[in-house]
Amino acid sequence: MTVSGIVVAGGQGTRFGSPKQFERLGDGSVVDRAVVTALAACDHVAVVLPPDMQWDGDDGAVAVAGGERRSDSVRAGLAAVGEDADIVVVHDAARPLASKSLFDAVIGAVRAGADAAVPGLPVPDTLKRVDGTRVVETVTRQGLFAVQTPQAFRAAALRRAHAGEPDATDDAALVEAAGGTVVVVPGDPRNLKVTAPDDLAMAEALSRSAP
Repeated sequence: MTVSGIVVAGGQGTRFGSPKQFERLGDGSVVDRAVVTALAACDHVAVVLPPDMQWDGDDGAVAVAGGERRSDSVRAGLAAVGEDADIVVVHDAARPLASKSLFDAVIGAVRAGADAAVPGLPVPDTLKRVDGTRVVETVTRQGLFAVQTPQAFRAAALRRAHAGEPDATDDAALVEAAGGTVVVVPGDPRNLKVTAPDDLAMAEALSRSAP
């Protein structure tokens, strides 16, 4: 089965203060690190970038311009990887420490028959629903998972889920809404998402430590 990867790196970094995917991490950038791992796990990789940004990264990946919304960028990546892909893996460049074994795990779950597979970690904290500053409800954490990328999909299921150009922060949600079967594999606590400058410092520290 042919596996194609889409590394979503089209954000403007509003919360970070600049496009965080181009910030320095180790010997390269945040997006460089994400792409290297995607290339190790996938047969083809498309990197979706902001329309006004250039990238001089790995020659093994195809760079394409993204859209206004994350889902638009994923659809640009789908167009770039072509119709011959059996499995498509979507990964956020903002998670540069995702391991090849995590890619392999979600790909393996789709090979085994799922329409989609996502890495997830059980939520350890007590959760409360808040209105302004007032606690409205304490929400049970039983069965709740914090979901990460990479997320793997049967290509046909992902393309169907994106028909009509819906929007979501998570592609698995679109497959769920289309009636697909989504399974969870164990996530990785090291696979943090770089959202703020402090997260980048943490990613730098983790990248220098043994997994």
